[in-house]
Amino acid sequence: MAPIDFRRIDVDQYDEDRLDPETLYHPDPRSPAQVLAAVQETDKLVRTAVQRGDLAGALQAALDTQNACPYGQDSIREISQAKATALATVLTILNSTRLSDIPDLVTPLSPDQQLWLMKYLYKAMENLGDTSGNVVLGWHEKLTEVAGIGCIVRVMADRRRV
Repeated sequence: MAPIDFRRIDVDQYDEDRLDPETLYHPDPRSPAQVLAAVQETDKLVRTAVQRGDLAGALQAALDTQNACPYGQDSIREISQAKATALATVLTILNSTRLSDIPDLVTPLSPDQQLWLMKYLYKAMENLGDTSGNVVLGWHEKLTEVAGIGCIVRVMADRRRV
């Protein structure tokens, strides 16, 4: 008899009152292909704005909740690819900004955009890749100064993950 690693058993699968993450929020009404196309279009707009030096416009476009900010099941290939592209788009802006310019970029954002930016910062902290941890932490510090600690609480309580 093979030993069973009891620490890896999903005991919630046997619970009748179990809540799936997908049932806790309304799914994105767009198809996965539409989500991916919208994120790729936003990526092009943001990269063009960054090349022109318009970081405020690039950040506004990247955090536009109508077109970007994909969420949903990671098991769908297009959704996971859209999430990776959206994160790379935001990281392009983060890496292109001086620390002294961050408050000027974060202040005009709406509370929803600040929330999405904080979500992207936490996602970037999970897997830094080519991004320096100092860059992400600098953005986190400046965003917390502007948006307050409530922004962190809302990110932790929100079920929609980028």
